[in-house]
Amino acid sequence: MTQEFAYRAMPIADDPVVYAYGPDSSQRSEVLPGSIRSFVIDDSIVYPGTTRTVWVHTPHSHDPSAPAAVMIFNDGWWYLDPDGDVRAGIVLDNIAPELPPMVGIFVDPGMFPDAAEPKNRNNEYDAGDGRYAGFLLNEVLPRVAETTALTDDPRLRGICGGSSGGNGAFTVAWQRPDSIRRVIAFNASFAQIPGGNPYPALMAAGARQPLRVLLHAAHRDIGWNDQEGNWFAENLETAAALARAGFDLRFVVGDGGHSPNHGGTLLPDALRWLWA
Repeated sequence: MTQEFAYRAMPIADDPVVYAYGPDSSQRSEVLPGSIRSFVIDDSIVYPGTTRTVWVHTPHSHDPSAPAAVMIFNDGWWYLDPDGDVRAGIVLDNIAPELPPMVGIFVDPGMFPDAAEPKNRNNEYDAGDGRYAGFLLNEVLPRVAETTALTDDPRLRGICGGSSGGNGAFTVAWQRPDSIRRVIAFNASFAQIPGGNPYPALMAAGARQPLRVLLHAAHRDIGWNDQEGNWFAENLETAAALARAGFDLRFVVGDGGHSPNHGGTLLPDALRWLWA
């Protein structure tokens, strides 16, 4: 079926671009909201000394005894905040009938409460190794599973994030496809991986993983017109490598800079595609 979209002028200047939200990103009176509970992890083995909050969203119709699909969101509250740029809890409520029975798990990055530099976010998301995946699988999911039944089928587990959180989401699935196979990465920060973005070379050399990936890039992301440190180019190269390697891929490019706005407006359809 042919789809016709309204005319939209292409931005010519470098002025900020803001995308309007669709109906799935706002609360609806006819949709009963899901429940949200939270807990704190302050005894991490993978990231000792850190503390963080995890929020668990379940739809109104959720049966806690039936093993549910899992969708993890990095930058927890930032993605869950109903007044924020992404509003993932509202989206999960609105499109719940189109998704498998699903639990949303929103994981904040770790903080060192008394340190001069308290944020552990980049250390967790940009490392390019298997530590963050191990943390999610061994320290987060088991605590959620104490009160809510979760599937252990990797085809029914996904992860989403933006910026460093997007890069971290892709790395989790790449490192542990035995446990998580669906990825949404908005404005991923592949350029920040120590030693450089490894994924195009790995895929060119024949590395394969059974992943379904929605990758998003912003035309005027950080360093978009520079030869080095070009976040836009790194996303383009990763998407091209995924396409050449035959991955199950959807690639979306927007205008504007390094902002969560476009990813937030895309989230409802991104989730629909990811779980189709």
